[in-house]
Amino acid sequence: MTKKYVVMYESADDVRDKAPIYFAEHQARWKQYSDRGELMMIGTFSDLSGSMAIFTTRQAAEEFVEGDPFVLHGVVRSWQIKEWSEALTQT
Repeated sequence: MTKKYVVMYESADDVRDKAPIYFAEHQARWKQYSDRGELMMIGTFSDLSGSMAIFTTRQAAEEFVEGDPFVLHGVVRSWQIKEWSEALTQT
């Protein structure tokens, strides 16, 4: 099994107001991690309650969160990083 690191965000109550303000900065940040091959997937839950991202290393996940404009500007109420064991990969 391959280890991955999942970042889970819980949205702040005013996510609909704040997210558009900081989205371009947030997107530029995750694009950097994706381009380096450290970010595999990222997305928002359809009910806007939060989002998740899957990283290849814990270090990348931690660095992403520490500088993410969504975290820095309160778009995210809380976050956590969980180690995840990937059991099935479809190609």
